[in-house]
Amino acid sequence: MEFIWILFAFICGLASKSVSLPPSIGYLFAGFLLHFLGFQADDNLQALADLGITLMLFTIGLKLNVKDLFKPEIWLASLSHTLIWVVTVAVLSKLLIMGAVAYFADLDFTTAALIAFALSFSSTVCVVKLLEEQGEMKTRHGKLAIGILVMQDIVAVIFLVLATGKTPSIWAPALLVLVLLRPLLSRVISHAGHGELMPLGGFFLALGSYELFELVNIKGDLGALLIGMLLATHPKATEISKSLLSFKDIFLIGFFLTIGFTALPDWQMLGLASALALLLPVKFVLFFLLLCALKIRCRTAYLSALGLSNYSEFGLIVTAISVKAGWLANEWLVILALAVSISFVLTNVLYRFSHIIFARHKDFLRKFERSTRLPEDVFEQPEDAPVIVIGMGRVGMGAYQALSTHGNTRVWGMDADKEKIKQISKKGMQACYGDGEDAFFWENIDLSKIHLILLALPSVQDSKSIASQLKTANYQGQIAAIARYDDEREELIEYGIDKVFNFYTEAGVGFAEESFAMLPQAYPEPMGSTAS
Repeated sequence: MEFIWILFAFICGLASKSVSLPPSIGYLFAGFLLHFLGFQADDNLQALADLGITLMLFTIGLKLNVKDLFKPEIWLASLSHTLIWVVTVAVLSKLLIMGAVAYFADLDFTTAALIAFALSFSSTVCVVKLLEEQGEMKTRHGKLAIGILVMQDIVAVIFLVLATGKTPSIWAPALLVLVLLRPLLSRVISHAGHGELMPLGGFFLALGSYELFELVNIKGDLGALLIGMLLATHPKATEISKSLLSFKDIFLIGFFLTIGFTALPDWQMLGLASALALLLPVKFVLFFLLLCALKIRCRTAYLSALGLSNYSEFGLIVTAISVKAGWLANEWLVILALAVSISFVLTNVLYRFSHIIFARHKDFLRKFERSTRLPEDVFEQPEDAPVIVIGMGRVGMGAYQALSTHGNTRVWGMDADKEKIKQISKKGMQACYGDGEDAFFWENIDLSKIHLILLALPSVQDSKSIASQLKTANYQGQIAAIARYDDEREELIEYGIDKVFNFYTEAGVGFAEESFAMLPQAYPEPMGSTAS
């Protein structure tokens, strides 16, 4: 990547963060600014963008349960939304065609439907980045959104095959051998250890599967996704995903920059792209109503729909193919690139306030909820537990075990990942499935019996959101949280959380105090010891 790209991406990303917006919005602006100044993207930038998307799909696969794709709330919601959206937007486009609106006058119903199809997809890059930043990848609404995105990716691959005439080769069925090779791949991953071979192995698997699928004329990104899904149950799947996180984020900067390099707009194109962005509420309503009709809780449906209410980079691929085939004018590539960019900005801004917005309008949204619930949406409530640990990761598990051995204190663990709850419950631990950011959850619990809640969560925003929900539910007990850095600690304390532990500093203190017990009793206890 040229230094000028890095310079502009860093400055614009930093400016975006300074006004409380995600850096990815700054990267989008940097691409348009560089293009305006006369710079051109080369093959290296596109290669970085493609590599970022491939790694992202591979890491999605590592976190995905294949069985989830066969649930009606995923495949039926995804396909139904695409069909209804295409018909609705194509009809609206037909009205604009009849009104001789600029750039629509030359369209017929077929090409209008093609544009509607391009806009029906939600951005995998945008949604995954949002969920990762909010720490919601493994929540119910996070998994639901990812499942729908995967279904859309499958539809995308089918379209590419039909539109480009690139049919799979006769050797494509041989890819099923990968299933038989899974034990061998698992042994290789286990033998790789925990050092630099772990991310290198991730690159090998992601890029190797990409090239393998391309050899048989199947989109390589699909191969990266599928090999990730194949290895999702491996004990080191999470470790591989985390080892690739920084690489993926760096390479995806190239993707955001390439959108800006697509073409330069005029004011008319910008106005039309803004008009297309006004259709995003329609996309949200369709997703929300479909998910509610499929017995999804209104909060889950709302968060999933809000995250999916954007346009996808795949829309640019559809448009580029259509332009190359002579079906659409070249200007449509610019218009859709602008619409995609605007949708990214809107989604990033709105989703940051999603829990606050839901808390204000939950009574209205609840009117659309079905009386019956799916088994996955039935929450077990902690009983007679004065202490609750929210977030059963490594820190949460350590806190739970320490508190469980302290006197007769009864502790409950809580996590939004149902599979994790099943695993730790089998070990005899008291744990329940629940989302701390769910206002309905706290409204149905007797909070007077809870005296301390520990927020063992890596995201400061999540901790603040849960603290806000607890205050709304009139919780009178104490709240403790963790932070990785001093500025995050100060932010949480100012927000009203009673005690905030610096993750790294407190780990060192705990390590020293535990190790001190190994010394002969003649030595004095260290300052600040909690032994007394």
